[in-house]
Amino acid sequence: MLFTDQLHRQIALDNPPRRIVSLVPSQTELLYSLGLEKEVVGITKFCVHPLTWFREKTRIGGTKNIHPGIIRQLSPDLIIANKEENLAADVELLMQEYPVWVSNIQTLEDAYSMITSVGAITDRVDAAASLVSRIKAGFSSLQPFTTAIPTAYFIWRDPWMVAGGDTFIHHMLQLCGFRNVFGEQPRYPVITATQLATSGCRKILLSSEPYPFKEKHIAELQAILPDAHVQLVDGEMFSWYGSRLLEAPAYFQTLIKN
Repeated sequence: MLFTDQLHRQIALDNPPRRIVSLVPSQTELLYSLGLEKEVVGITKFCVHPLTWFREKTRIGGTKNIHPGIIRQLSPDLIIANKEENLAADVELLMQEYPVWVSNIQTLEDAYSMITSVGAITDRVDAAASLVSRIKAGFSSLQPFTTAIPTAYFIWRDPWMVAGGDTFIHHMLQLCGFRNVFGEQPRYPVITATQLATSGCRKILLSSEPYPFKEKHIAELQAILPDAHVQLVDGEMFSWYGSRLLEAPAYFQTLIKN
């Protein structure tokens, strides 16, 4: 059978995969939610959910420092990757030896499509459809801010880096009623203190990943923008586009109420 990934590439599989390697933490958790305990044989060192898999599954390196030798030892019949989280050179190398299905996700609709497609390629169509339905129900009940709040979402320190407009994080911010003050910039731009101070930002969200922002970092941003509300947020809720989306609407509603 032929399956089309989110880069519009086709891969051919004769049978449902029985030895899967996941290069993406969010999609690893999705595979778990779809009941693929036996099929998943390799994950990255950042695939921390579920904890049992993190402890027991073979780790093939990080999302951006994959070890092809370990992958070869696992003899996968399917590798699941992501355009943003994995290096193109690594993925292209693996494509020469294995079927590689690549996701490319910037919106919630992209996430729904990914979940549906992964369900199809792994012979978990019904489980994937149920998951998408439940996620949609959660987001349909989300009540965003009635007036958009000018917001900056920080992912890195030294240098300061924020989420730009063509990211999944940006789309999640929009759904909550946060207006991304750096939404006109692509990807994850480096910004200066002056840019932040003159951005009109009223709320600063400090993500728990990839940089592990803590309470001690709040004062640094508060000094640049004294009148803004600075708070720590769970980065998984804003950037994990698999089954973690089941929990995101309730978490977002808590942020909105506070």
